[in-house]
Amino acid sequence: MSRGARQDAASGVSDPDTEVSSAWRPSSWAVWSMPRRLLGPILVVELTAALLTVLSIAPGDFDRRTIMMSLLVCGLGIVHSEVALRVERVRRRIIDTLHVDLSSVWTFAAAVLVPPVLAVAVAAVVFTHLWWRSWRPRVAVYRHVFSTATIVLSCLAAAAVAGVHRDGGSGLDGEGAGVLLLAGAILVYTTVNTALVAGAVAMSNPQPDISKALGRWDDILLEFATLSLGAITAVALSINPMLVVLVLPPLLVLHRAVLVKHLEEAANTDGKTGLLNAAAWHVQAERVLHRRRRADGMRGVLVLDLDHFKAVNDTHGHLAGDHVLAAVADILRTEVRERDLVGRFGGEEFVVMLAGLEGSGSAELEAVADRIRRRVADLRVEIPTPDGPLSVMGLSVSIGCALSPDTGVDLRDLLQAADKALYVAKGAGRNAVRMGSVQLGRAPLRPVTTTGPEAGD
Repeated sequence: MSRGARQDAASGVSDPDTEVSSAWRPSSWAVWSMPRRLLGPILVVELTAALLTVLSIAPGDFDRRTIMMSLLVCGLGIVHSEVALRVERVRRRIIDTLHVDLSSVWTFAAAVLVPPVLAVAVAAVVFTHLWWRSWRPRVAVYRHVFSTATIVLSCLAAAAVAGVHRDGGSGLDGEGAGVLLLAGAILVYTTVNTALVAGAVAMSNPQPDISKALGRWDDILLEFATLSLGAITAVALSINPMLVVLVLPPLLVLHRAVLVKHLEEAANTDGKTGLLNAAAWHVQAERVLHRRRRADGMRGVLVLDLDHFKAVNDTHGHLAGDHVLAAVADILRTEVRERDLVGRFGGEEFVVMLAGLEGSGSAELEAVADRIRRRVADLRVEIPTPDGPLSVMGLSVSIGCALSPDTGVDLRDLLQAADKALYVAKGAGRNAVRMGSVQLGRAPLRPVTTTGPEAGD
């Protein structure tokens, strides 16, 4: 057994020896732990993929040329997976977002080169090999089966488009109608795969976030780039199989480039909340503060501190505290705009920079802060435990605000003013918002704004 084969139950990964012993007991399969609202649609997708694969079988699919081409693409996909093995393992380990799989170079090439049933076989072999070598045991078997079914349906859809050209007998020469059909096949492949995965992500979340379900723009662009490389691979293989050696170097460079990007994101991200960490927030906030454009408007900073957070850790444990931090981070994301900078300064302290504030900026900054304060006060965090769900409520947050003057202020002055305002809010009884004012080199408070239940104290 490999060194990392065993992981504790808290990680959600079971012992492979136990998996083997229970593999023949259907009642022990992890698939039954899925919500019922998700189990049915997933089984429908998998059964549809199997049925369409059977229906796609046609006489003449298994001639020598198509079988040899299928074996070649399959072999190239396996070689690619082995060469990029370490990179893929690191990618899977450091990211929790939608994982764009670069093996679609080969599954898409098969979809436009060989009959649909053989393209399905290539996709199943390449994807299963990748799962076995790179993703197991982090990805459960039932998740792999569903992912394979989405790839199969994507391949069948792309094959239906590319098959018009292939059946014409002119081959994939990369000219005229062939280019348009390849582009159409790429679009269909991406649409089917994205729709199925996004649907599963949305249904697994009681409050689905469409942007998270669809993935980020750079993930979508990466998928298009990978499929475009798959189209080039298909053209190269149809002209001269030896040309495929020219595809492998850029594919491996793409692997490295994506890994570097993910490593940069991991270095800039707080592991518990997914927000910017303190260092990354400072760097980006400095850029926003000193960027001078008319559309940017006024800039303001919020410094937030969860009240009595130590009591949460002492009463319910640090795991519950981590859930609370993640829930508060979600509130911050939803209450500010996408362009605003949200970070975690460590412990139970968060910071937000808002740009483009309207008018004097003060009223809007305070309104955002008070919305956050009220959302946290109403927050109820449900935490699964071995003894049943645990609810954490009764939370509150104190917030200090500071607004940047037009010129001559640096980030340190702005943070100092907001931090002093935060401590005034705590001294006033907590669960409150206070506004600080900034002067160059020093940050005196102006005691003008008070919100929260302690306003009249």
